[in-house]
Amino acid sequence: MTTVDLPLLPLGRGTDLGAERGVECPGDLPAASDPALVERARAAKEALGDKVFVLGHHYQRDEVIQFADVTGDSFKLARDAAGRPEAEYIVFCGVHFMAESADILTGPHQKVVLPDLAAGCSMADMAVLTQVEDAWDALAEAGVQDAVVPVTYMNSSADIKAFCGRNGGVVCTSSNAEVALEWAFDQKAHLEGGGKILFFPDQHLGRNTAVLKMGYTLDDCVVWDPQKPNGGLTVEQLRDATMILWKGHCSVHGRFTPQVVDKLRATIPDIQILVHPECTHEVVLKADLVGSTEFIIKTIDAAPAGSTWAIGTELNLVKRLANAHPDKNIVFLEKNVCYCSTMNRIDLPHLVWALESLVNGIVVNQIDVDDDTERDALVALQRMLDLPGKSHRD
Repeated sequence: MTTVDLPLLPLGRGTDLGAERGVECPGDLPAASDPALVERARAAKEALGDKVFVLGHHYQRDEVIQFADVTGDSFKLARDAAGRPEAEYIVFCGVHFMAESADILTGPHQKVVLPDLAAGCSMADMAVLTQVEDAWDALAEAGVQDAVVPVTYMNSSADIKAFCGRNGGVVCTSSNAEVALEWAFDQKAHLEGGGKILFFPDQHLGRNTAVLKMGYTLDDCVVWDPQKPNGGLTVEQLRDATMILWKGHCSVHGRFTPQVVDKLRATIPDIQILVHPECTHEVVLKADLVGSTEFIIKTIDAAPAGSTWAIGTELNLVKRLANAHPDKNIVFLEKNVCYCSTMNRIDLPHLVWALESLVNGIVVNQIDVDDDTERDALVALQRMLDLPGKSHRD
C-alpha cells in the first residue's frame, strides 16, 4: 500500500491556485452563536445605505437571503449588479464564479465582495484552464479543432469564459443552452459534415440539451475525461462525435437517481417530477418537467393548489418553495439531505464580517478579475447576450 502526499489545505488558511475558489479568510469572524448577528447585519447594511448592493443566490441559506436586495440565479444577479452603478460595493452571496461574472459586468469603480472565499463550485473546478488548453491542442492534433466551437456553461471560472472568448466560443445558461448550441453549430455550418461543440464543464446539461431538445442521439456524444490521455478518446471518436462533453457535473444535481423517481411515482401516483437540466440523463428522462432554477420557481408559482411536486434541485430552494406555497405538496427528490456545501459557506457570521468591514472602510475578499481575462470573458458573455430568445435569464 502506498500513500500520496496531497496538498490538503485547512479551510481558512492558504491558497489553492489550481482551484476556482480560494480558502483564505482574513480577520476574525463573529461567533455563530452571537445572538446579535441579525441586528449587526441590519445595522451595517443601513449604515452603508446605497453604497452597498447585496445579491442573494437562490441556493443561499434563509439567514443570508433575508438581507439580499435582490435574489436570483447567477447571471441574473450579475446583470442586476451592473444595473446599479451607484453601488460602490457589490456583496455577492453566492460562489466564486458568480462574483467573477459580477466583477466583469460592473464598472471599474465598483468592488465585488465574496463574504467567504471558500465558497467555490465543484463543477467549475472540474474544468481548469490548463486542462482545457490541453484538450484544445489534442483536438488540433486530431485534425478537428477547426470544426469545434467551445461552449462553456455559466458555472465556470472567468479564465474558462475568456478561453471561449478568444476561440470563437460562447457562454450559456441553463435556460438558453439550446439557443447557444444552435448559434455554435451555425458558426461551422459551412463545413462539410457541419461543426462540433466542446461543451464544459457540465456534461449533463450539454447531453440533455443536445439529445432532448435538438434531436441528437447519445451516439453523437462522447465524454472527454481530462484525467486521461487524449481525454480517453481515440482520434476516430473525436472525428465522429458532434458533442464533445467535458467530464464534469454538479455535486448536488448528480445525486438524484431514477430509482427515487420510480419509488415516488409508485407511492404518490399524481406526483409531478420537476428537475434541473444538470441532473443525469436518466433522471431527466423520467421527469415531467425540466428547466432552470427560474423555470422551477415560476412553475411552482403557477401550479394549482393541491398539486404535488417532487423537485430535483438544491435543498435550500426546495424548502423555501415549500414554505412559500403551503397550499401545494412539495417534497425533495432525494431521501438524503442535499445542500450545496460550498454555497452554504456563506453564512451570517461571514456576511456580518464583510458588511462591518465595509462600514469601517476595509474592503475584504474583493473579487478582481484581471484586465486581459475580463476583456476576453466579456467577448464570450456578449455573444450570449446577443443571442435571440432566452438570453438574459439563467
